[in-house]
Amino acid sequence: MSQADPTSRLIARYRQRIEAARVYDVAVRSPLSDAPRLSARIGNQLLLKREDLQPVHSFKLRGAFNRIVHIPEAERARGVVCASAGNHAQGVALAARTLGCPSWIVMPRTTPQIKIDAVRGFGGRVVLHGDAYDDASAHAAKIVEERGATYIPPYDDPLVIAGQGTIAREIVEQLEAANEAPLDAVFVCVGGGGLLAGVAAYIKAVSPGTRVIGVEPEDSDCMGRALAAGRRVKLPQVGLFADGVAVRQAGRETFRVARATVDAMMTVSIDEICAAVRDVFYENRSVPEPAGALAVAGAKRWALEHGARDQRLCAIVSGANVNFDRLRHIAERAELGDHTEALLAVTIPERPGAFRAFCRDLGRHGITEFNYRYADSQSAHIFVGVRVTGGLEEAADLVEQLRGKDYAVVDLSGDEMAKVHIRYMVGGRAPGLSDERLFRVEFPERPGALLTFLNKLGTRWNVSLFHYRNHCSAHGRVLLGLQVPRGQVRAVRARLDATGYPWWEESGNAAYGLFLGTD
Repeated sequence: MSQADPTSRLIARYRQRIEAARVYDVAVRSPLSDAPRLSARIGNQLLLKREDLQPVHSFKLRGAFNRIVHIPEAERARGVVCASAGNHAQGVALAARTLGCPSWIVMPRTTPQIKIDAVRGFGGRVVLHGDAYDDASAHAAKIVEERGATYIPPYDDPLVIAGQGTIAREIVEQLEAANEAPLDAVFVCVGGGGLLAGVAAYIKAVSPGTRVIGVEPEDSDCMGRALAAGRRVKLPQVGLFADGVAVRQAGRETFRVARATVDAMMTVSIDEICAAVRDVFYENRSVPEPAGALAVAGAKRWALEHGARDQRLCAIVSGANVNFDRLRHIAERAELGDHTEALLAVTIPERPGAFRAFCRDLGRHGITEFNYRYADSQSAHIFVGVRVTGGLEEAADLVEQLRGKDYAVVDLSGDEMAKVHIRYMVGGRAPGLSDERLFRVEFPERPGALLTFLNKLGTRWNVSLFHYRNHCSAHGRVLLGLQVPRGQVRAVRARLDATGYPWWEESGNAAYGLFLGTD
């Protein structure tokens, strides 16, 4: 393209802005590290750009500082304002403190205390207002008007975009310093588009053969839809799992730049994001937030869908401000994201030995989870997780094999309600069920351990409740309900002793009486 071409002019202008951007008063040159485990799995060389190692554990401070440092000193003295409950808030707070100007960070009252404390720790003056972002944003505008302060946008500003674009400049320089060839593709997480626009503009200026691919969650894909439509669109609602990119409409400037420089957009599922969080942890023992792992999830899916081999890819790990209480949910969904687990609803006969027969019919497939509660005397509906190594194809084959053995099977692996709610709600009371006794059992976790336990237990007593989840720990934990006639209590205890596994009777447990009991 000639210099007169509008796209060429746009790219050249942003290259100048990025090369002139001032970010290193607060930011570090984050590592560009190998990911050997992931590379081997996807058959391509994958590099990770570690923006989770920034002082605020996110790339956001780059754009915030570059925007604030360009404010004339007299105006800067009146302070800066932003509305944010996330990484932008911390970036603005640290940038303002470094430049010696006051900052007001308006956050909804619903913001978790850990994020409020983090912003205060970086010197921001936290203003809690309203119950949602829109309330906080309106109040931020009021502070701007009252104090003559400057509003710092999270993404839709050329200086913010240029600050984020310094990441791409570092990637190029790090590859050159290592005498390595240019990348075949770089994957970038996308919310409002500031990071995508900055990275894409610089990459296309210096390495036009490198593809720039934006990655969004399936339920928050405002930029992808905008580029497909040729105009900005506003989503009616967005998913909040990857809250760092939960944006309803891409920025005006970010859309303009992305439209001229981005090669492709793609979406990934919540399960795939969770798998990517786990992958990054296994790779370098760090825990990215869901939005921070988006690009990794995108690189994995892209390599699989395109059959790519021996290509040089880079994923930007954009942040690591994850709430600790979300890790349990992430861990539960990671195997589904890699298609190494299938969740099934299966109907089996309600009779002694039926559960063991089902486990035997699964063959070599290990059970990762089993939830069941007695419902009636004819049929038992079980919620079961099954490990698969061949992905979706193997899971589909397993379903057909079970149906061929006269089991009614529903594949719930893609059912969001089942994964978020139903798996934890299977059960409850079983009124009228007689002679139930409850036991808690632990056994060494190894392939076939659950079936071994059932074989040792035998089929004399009907299983009326069963809960098991494989957590990849040293011991499996089972909660077991058995129908034991009064004269057979001593016999069932002897049988449990004979299994050789530690067990505890929980029939008198108050929680059992309140939530699972038969009366």
